Amino acid sequence: MSKVQLKIAVADHPHTAAIRDGSIPIEGVEAEIVTVKPQIGAFRRMVRELEFDVCEIAPTTYIIARAYGKKFKALPIFVVRRFHHSGLLVRPDADISSPKDLEGKKAGVRAYSVTTGVWTRQVLIDEYGVDNSKINWFVDDEEHVQELRLPANVSHVATGDSLAEMMARGDIVAGFDAAAGIGRTGAPTGGWQEVEADYPDLFPNAEALEADYYARTGVYPMHGTIVVKDSVLEAHPWVARSIYDAFTQAKDEWVAKLNSGEATGAGADKYRKLQTIVGADPLPYGIEANRATIEALEKTAFDQGLTPRRMRMDELFVDPEQVPALTA
Repeated sequence: MSKVQLKIAVADHPHTAAIRDGSIPIEGVEAEIVTVKPQIGAFRRMVRELEFDVCEIAPTTYIIARAYGKKFKALPIFVVRRFHHSGLLVRPDADISSPKDLEGKKAGVRAYSVTTGVWTRQVLIDEYGVDNSKINWFVDDEEHVQELRLPANVSHVATGDSLAEMMARGDIVAGFDAAAGIGRTGAPTGGWQEVEADYPDLFPNAEALEADYYARTGVYPMHGTIVVKDSVLEAHPWVARSIYDAFTQAKDEWVAKLNSGEATGAGADKYRKLQTIVGADPLPYGIEANRATIEALEKTAFDQGLTPRRMRMDELFVDPEQVPALTA
């Protein structure tokens, strides 16, 4: 049988490289790999235009998109992981010594549905009892899902201004670092510039808090979810299994190199550090291995006013382990 041609937009992670270069093929698929830098630009193109057959997008963006009826569905493949006690920076003159001190103050995040922001607010709300409605959030970019209506405590910055500049002036007193907030200016569709964000973290002992959080909750925040067009899954259900198997093989081979010491670089250093918290596999795929994490993100997305209703697991994810493999 002829192969199914699929346009695939996935970032160049060390554990996806073998998919991108074709050294690990996706059974039954002729893959056209599309590179979008930053990958955030692909999120928007997928959500708004269904441009790709398979795409890596942020999981919160995906849950919101699915809740609003977008025609693609996720596989339990999560190609980026990290915890979120670190990365929320505060001005040292803002009198913020604990999470509750954020109430009544102004903070910045690139867009309200940015997954980094959603996960950190989950920590603030569930772990520290913060009333998120009492934080005045400022955003300087669009939400990917245009149907999303933001809560009343979220405002856009003035045209021509940026979160980085607002933080420097003291107009906001807290903001997410790097691409999630005050570490960049500009929109992903037009390119952005990195800027220095030299402020202290809200949690100076983040690593210890993250280890404790995982031990108690089993929640290991994910990013980079792989989604597939509904039309592809309807016409070729086996594609879900083929994609999952190929991504799993690529990841497993890289983790083996990670464990042997062969894998090097910033990505290897990051995931070796995460192994000290989560164990041997720092990139677990599959529904059951990620159930607590998926359920936590779905719940907090609803609680934070990002989705109009609660979403069931089977609405959000195909379980590829229940899908028959391609047969000749």
